[in-house]
Amino acid sequence: MHPILLELGPLTIYSYGVFLASAYLLGLWMAVRRANAAGLDGNRVLDLGIWVIIAALVGAKALLFIVDFQYFTSSWDNFMTLVRSGGVFYGGLIAAVVVCIYQLRKHRLPLWVSGDLFAPGIALGYMVGRLGCLLAGCCYGRPTEVAWAITFTDPAAALNVGTPLNVALHPTQLYEAAAGLVILVTLLATEGRGRQFAGRTFWQFVLIYSVLRFGIEYFRGDPRGDVFAMLSTSQFISLVLFPLSLVMLWYLGRPSAGAPPASQAPARPRKPRFS
Repeated sequence: MHPILLELGPLTIYSYGVFLASAYLLGLWMAVRRANAAGLDGNRVLDLGIWVIIAALVGAKALLFIVDFQYFTSSWDNFMTLVRSGGVFYGGLIAAVVVCIYQLRKHRLPLWVSGDLFAPGIALGYMVGRLGCLLAGCCYGRPTEVAWAITFTDPAAALNVGTPLNVALHPTQLYEAAAGLVILVTLLATEGRGRQFAGRTFWQFVLIYSVLRFGIEYFRGDPRGDVFAMLSTSQFISLVLFPLSLVMLWYLGRPSAGAPPASQAPARPRKPRFS
């Protein structure tokens, strides 16, 4: 674990910030490449991606602030830890989707085709970002005796995000990075198979992520808020998104529904339709 990568006088470079920036850039790079290959305007997708990144950053921290409101409002020092925290992925995802829909309408880009283009990039960025969590010590797991447990020892992690030190914990950051890899490989491997329709890749991402995230939450040990004193905030959102993704896959996959998927989008359409 290395929460601090480099210190140059008053300048401190944190590992999480470096990996988070890398995650967003890699995800955006993949989305632009996929957009160009599908015949959409890569520059417009790049502009859209920048807005999505901003929304994701704000949304992730906003949901973290909401679910742990008492902690962040108890003192100024606790509030400032919000700046160093990555936030809740679901908050970033929801905010990014809202902003994305607005920008797609504004630029008249096809909704579900664009979602399909972005989904693998989101999975890639998620995987890289969780490796940043591992280095920073955030999003840590419950105490455990499993053979693959990890132990954090750097005081900077305890100071920044409250990581328990010298305690064997579930490596939940690696579980989630592995989940991102599984989603990425699954999406790319199945994209050209079976019945094709716009929105399939995006809602497959939501479906698989909601299942994996729900399970991984049982191994998390950091405070994340709870709903009905039974589920974590992310588990509750997963329970909402899982059936929604099934409904959307059915709805968009009907023979009469939807535009062609990203892999079959017409080359350089003159007036792309918002669908």
